[in-house]
Amino acid sequence: MLYADVVLPLSLQGIYSYSVPSNIENSIQEGSRVIVQFGKKRFYTAIVFKIYRPETIIPSVKEIIAALEDYPIVIPIQLRFWEWMSFYYMCTLGDVYRAALPSALKLESETYISLNPDFEATELFSANEKKIFYSLSADKPQTISDIEKQTSLSNAITTIKLLVDKQAIYISENIHNSFSAKTVTAVRLSKPYSNDELNLVLDDLKRAKRQQQLLSSFLYLKENNTVIFKKQLLEEADVTPSILSELTKKEILETYDIETSRFDYGETDLDAAHSLNSYQQEAYEKIKESFIEKDITLLHGVTSSGKTEIYIQLIKDAIKDGKQVLYLLPEIALTTQITSRLKTVFGNKLAVYHSKFNDNERAEIWKSLLTSGETQIVLGARSSIFLPFTNLGLIIVDEEHEGSYKQQDPAPRYNARNAASMLANMYEAKVLLGTATPSIETYYNAQSGRYGFVKLDKRYENIELPHIAVINTKELRRKKQMKSIISPPLAEKTKEALSKKEQIILFQNRRGFSSMLECKTCSWTPLCINCDVSLTYHKEQRVMLCHYCGAAYPVPHECPECHTPTLDNHGYGTERIEEEVNNLFPEANIARMDIDTTRGKKSYEHIISKFEENETQILIGTQMVSKGLDFDNVSVVGILNADNLMNHPDFRAHEKAFQLMTQVSGRAGRKNKQGLVILQTSHPAHPIIKYVRQNDYESFYLSQLEERKLFRYPPYFRLISIVLRARDERVVETASTSFAQALRQSFGQRILGPGKPPIARIQSLYIRTILLKIENNASIQKVRETILHHQSEVLKNPAFKSILLHYDVDPV
Repeated sequence: MLYADVVLPLSLQGIYSYSVPSNIENSIQEGSRVIVQFGKKRFYTAIVFKIYRPETIIPSVKEIIAALEDYPIVIPIQLRFWEWMSFYYMCTLGDVYRAALPSALKLESETYISLNPDFEATELFSANEKKIFYSLSADKPQTISDIEKQTSLSNAITTIKLLVDKQAIYISENIHNSFSAKTVTAVRLSKPYSNDELNLVLDDLKRAKRQQQLLSSFLYLKENNTVIFKKQLLEEADVTPSILSELTKKEILETYDIETSRFDYGETDLDAAHSLNSYQQEAYEKIKESFIEKDITLLHGVTSSGKTEIYIQLIKDAIKDGKQVLYLLPEIALTTQITSRLKTVFGNKLAVYHSKFNDNERAEIWKSLLTSGETQIVLGARSSIFLPFTNLGLIIVDEEHEGSYKQQDPAPRYNARNAASMLANMYEAKVLLGTATPSIETYYNAQSGRYGFVKLDKRYENIELPHIAVINTKELRRKKQMKSIISPPLAEKTKEALSKKEQIILFQNRRGFSSMLECKTCSWTPLCINCDVSLTYHKEQRVMLCHYCGAAYPVPHECPECHTPTLDNHGYGTERIEEEVNNLFPEANIARMDIDTTRGKKSYEHIISKFEENETQILIGTQMVSKGLDFDNVSVVGILNADNLMNHPDFRAHEKAFQLMTQVSGRAGRKNKQGLVILQTSHPAHPIIKYVRQNDYESFYLSQLEERKLFRYPPYFRLISIVLRARDERVVETASTSFAQALRQSFGQRILGPGKPPIARIQSLYIRTILLKIENNASIQKVRETILHHQSEVLKNPAFKSILLHYDVDPV
């Protein structure tokens, strides 16, 4: 008897065994999609993890219901990667499965049943079988719950299984599969015609000139095309669809649907003119040399040094060697610019993959990688690491320092940069990490010899780094010269730039209109009822939003506490800045780029293209504007509140602040003109401000390294954050204290907490965190086993059954 262990799309530990019916033994392999019953009434799409034939029959094992394809949808190397990710990030295989596969390849869990119209009974049905069989139809599938209601049977699953075995009804064909291929209408002759027969047909159409014209156009196109599309034919003949309908009625032509790709990036031209300057060429050669000895290399190139040009050359090399390339970007906004640059060289060898694509588009890319072999470059965000590459040779992680590579919720809480290194190891591929501001951990690995290291410290065309002018906002407010967030020097330089037809970027890392409302009389502030956080006012939508749970509240006309109409805005978000800039520069075209303005599929592309074409003069944005965007005409960049970036209760706060300010500054200055950065702060003497002004990454790195070593943080230690949540604060407090005490038995002073995070209640769940600091050389296997042992012992307590617990390995 053949058995299969399968992975279910559920957050359950382990894998589950099913027997394989003899009729599908030849259809399933490791990585195949199958339908299985789990529990009494639920059917799921599972992935076959392992197939085996034990010496003895395993008792009480359910059968696989059906196989969905006769080829694996997940390849073996992916299954190994899933297993590693589940192990390293301390989550279930089901969590990884749900994150990895596009939704269109996971069938909906509500199972549909329909009648087999060709069924002929060879044996009598039981009473229950008759009830179900005669309640069904071939053309209208019904769910199991609908059948149970209609037949008054409390548990129809067993009977349905018997009818499936008799082939009287279908399950697998009627579970809703949400993937649908894109089709287009084509035209062909309704039957084979000889030349003489076609001439006779054309003669018969003499009185119907438009029909004759259409048929003549079809025959002309047929000489050079194997497939003639309906749209193409109508344009060539310059006729309406009704003329084509007449020819189909006469059975001369017929229409049919053919499957086509949703993506068309044009022809590949690997020989397109593409030259590197002397600095880029030198860096490129050093990377090639580094790859001989090192699997991972860091390219530390200043902003606007032309790192993308080097990437393109390396991609060309990989393609010529027959390899595939994964090009990772931290932000979807970046794909808009880079796609246009890559498609001119790589054409339809390029695929773009990220969350703004719909399910069908992502499923098409997945299937094309599995079956066609045409796609050789994938450009995408962090989820691209799950795609089924067959011959991966190079992974490029652009802006490797970015926190956006880290998945926060739900599990798996992976870092795509780190996971990419393991993925490359499995494929024996190389990894290039590129950035102007490396993460401390990456730079440490490069300096200690674990990674290769290449530096590029010249900007493209020798453009100077921008001049950074620090504005002391505290002093300006003391002198009553600054009445809004736009300082007089920034306003003056913006006006100058506008007069010269130059562009400006204003950076504020907070969206919305204001961070909070407050009553001037009694200091009342609106809070979210689900979370311990104040609400952010969004003026455009006239609502107050919780940025943690998404709840929306109406804006009160008066204070609900003291009933006075004295509510005032505190703080500045991008929406409020947009309003102020509009008032200061009414003649300028202004755009805002944040989560609120980029929800649509094409919204990034629309905002960026208008700015590229100089239709927009001032771009206001959150950290989206800091990530590697290239604009030729930006002369002024304003960092509106540097203090907000530096004053977070996080050991990485200074690192993130330095990276953000340096990256935003790098957007200024192009085409033989030095840019200007206006950096507004109340603490101009802060060391981080000094490092940013001098573009001194090395000194910044050394200062951070000292602190990290002293307080036992990465890169010297690994962190595991343990998060416990519950609706009852006393329960989560008791559980977290018990868990921390148990962990201290094994880890001693390496355990910190439990403690309350800055936001201690989200979505009505109270939160406690425990932080574990582990030496880098500690065994991951032993650490994991020890933690899970203590978890199982503590959570045996029935008082803690409501506790939700998850792990965040290497939190950022």
